[in-house]
Amino acid sequence: MSDPATELVRSVKTIYSLPATFYRITEVVDDPNSSVDDIAEVISSDQSLSIRLLKLANSSFYGFPSKIDTISHAVTLIGGAQLRDLAQATSVISMFKGVPPDIVSMESFWKHSIGVGITSRLLAARRREPNTERFFVSGLLHDIGRLVIFEKLTDKARIFVELAKSKKIALVAAEREVLGFDHTDVGGALAETWNLPARLQEGIRVHHKFSSVARFALEAAVIHTGDVIAHCLALGTSGENLVPPLNPQAWAQIGLADDDLPILCDEATRQIEEVIQVMLPGASKA
Repeated sequence: MSDPATELVRSVKTIYSLPATFYRITEVVDDPNSSVDDIAEVISSDQSLSIRLLKLANSSFYGFPSKIDTISHAVTLIGGAQLRDLAQATSVISMFKGVPPDIVSMESFWKHSIGVGITSRLLAARRREPNTERFFVSGLLHDIGRLVIFEKLTDKARIFVELAKSKKIALVAAEREVLGFDHTDVGGALAETWNLPARLQEGIRVHHKFSSVARFALEAAVIHTGDVIAHCLALGTSGENLVPPLNPQAWAQIGLADDDLPILCDEATRQIEEVIQVMLPGASKA
């Protein structure tokens, strides 16, 4: 018998499905016979996606010295798999429309998620990890299960939001107390439904419980730490009013020096507004 979080996702999986363009991009990227032009052609078939990706490519997110005018140029410089990951990230933001504003501001939720994505990517970059975009996607999606709960279990969500405030406990703890599971369980199940890589699934599932990491300790450590940093920098909120504690094992797993942290925070603060304007057009300043 499936657990309640998985059952919740199964009951709504047709509502939360990735756009067909994402799967077409994945297919052509995974085809060893595909060329740069083949990948660019599929991405360019979605005009709004192409515009968003070009804006990201020309932002401080990358900091290229010269302007990137075409998707083909972007594929050449950034990579097909990396653009595929960014395409997924930008597509998910438009998926959730029914969250009551009294529970959470969607603008603030996505600011926090983008903030975690940026800080996670910067952590990975300072470690010189390949394809840092995958860390951005993991960070962006780390709280995605909370939106499913907010939309589909709205009455219970209001209860645990108030419980967290009244008892001054972490929202994730209140979720467990009221539901018997939390948003990381739901987010991990949703990522599995989308057939996302196992390392991304685990990062979502254990970012609040790093000690239970099974296979992908680095990914989990980066997302956990990115979440803490984004909270410390007050980069939006997904409904949580407390800064989660940093697991020292996670910081040790990443292996950076303490001196790296202020540099990373400065860079995250520098990037956040520009990336928000690309991914959340019309959003207010943080």
